[in-house]
Amino acid sequence: MTRPVEEGDKQRLANLIHFETRVHRHLDWRTPLDWIGYQPFFLIERGTQIQAALACPPDPPSIAWIHLFAVASESDPLRAWNSLWPAALDVLYQAGCRTIVAISLQDWFRRLLLGSGFSLVNQVIMLEWDRPAIPTRIDLPAVKIRALEVPDLPILEALDRAAFGPIWHNSSDSLEFAFRQSAIATVAEVDGEIVAYQISTTTQMGGHLARLATRPDFQQLGIGTALLQDLIREFVRRGALRITVNTQQDNKSSISLYEKAGFVRTGESYPVYQFNN
Repeated sequence: MTRPVEEGDKQRLANLIHFETRVHRHLDWRTPLDWIGYQPFFLIERGTQIQAALACPPDPPSIAWIHLFAVASESDPLRAWNSLWPAALDVLYQAGCRTIVAISLQDWFRRLLLGSGFSLVNQVIMLEWDRPAIPTRIDLPAVKIRALEVPDLPILEALDRAAFGPIWHNSSDSLEFAFRQSAIATVAEVDGEIVAYQISTTTQMGGHLARLATRPDFQQLGIGTALLQDLIREFVRRGALRITVNTQQDNKSSISLYEKAGFVRTGESYPVYQFNN
């Protein structure tokens, strides 16, 4: 039986996610279980066993990432997908969401996407900084860097929307999740107005820059560089040995910013697939 996920399914879903091998999880601020209560989030149930689950609630409303697709070992992935995907697609269509996106790290899931009309649109690449030199502070007297605060979040959502293409926008809810999990989060102000921000987390070896954005009309002025170098110095002060960042393969300005700060490409990449509903 295929049906929407309910709160009472949480423990069985957790078992499916953590103990099965065919599990796609989006690289997200939220865990798959955080999406319970949002639709579309469907499962296939046989008796008391969950055979498969698919979660792709839109966030923001026009974009839906596939946050979870998991299949029990005794179930056929293609058959499960062909049951869950049309149900999810119908919900998204009714909600007016026309763009569905997924980052696939596994061949079995990639084949399902390609067989359902998804196409490769980009690659997310990883860069790392491993202390070749601590950057000197850039002197930009008009720019003030300070800690990000909760009241700043609505401003960041608008800034994010201006700085990135549609599939990379962060909603206010996502930004709040990111902020709550951050290790270092700062903004850059010019004349008291926020024009750039960054949100970073910690890793076993150091730190991960999860998001950096500069308002388009303030780009190419050294503000992103100042924010990045301030972040590196703070991570080094905390003992970080390595800092990582992901960005889109076609985002030449971001790649240039990171490489000038001493980041180098690791060779890792993650394919991005898109479906237009």
